Amino acid sequence: MGEVFAAVAEGLTAAMCDSVPDTGDRFTVRVRAESLEALLFDYLDECIYERDVRGVLPVDHRATVWREGAEWAVEASARGVPLSAVTARDVKAVTYSEMDLAETEDGWRAYVVFDV
Repeated sequence: MGEVFAAVAEGLTAAMCDSVPDTGDRFTVRVRAESLEALLFDYLDECIYERDVRGVLPVDHRATVWREGAEWAVEASARGVPLSAVTARDVKAVTYSEMDLAETEDGWRAYVVFDV
């Protein structure tokens, strides 16, 4: 599941920027939620928050997801490339109502729409 979360976060990065330099320091994100969909939404929202507040483009995502009682948790890290080092498009938010996270015969499939 961590690989799915990291891959979707990489999609968020790709929606914001075409080319990423090898600069930036890693930072950690921890999120808890009542469902996997809510966890994915909150995780991506936290990546957007980091961009807005710290002025960095989150790239090179790594994530670990687990269930703890009635809640789900993700601990993730990303490299924060300074926005001054890239030409980034503005992704405003994640559209929760159109999100789909489902297990298939071939593994997990995630569908996320970004509001630009």
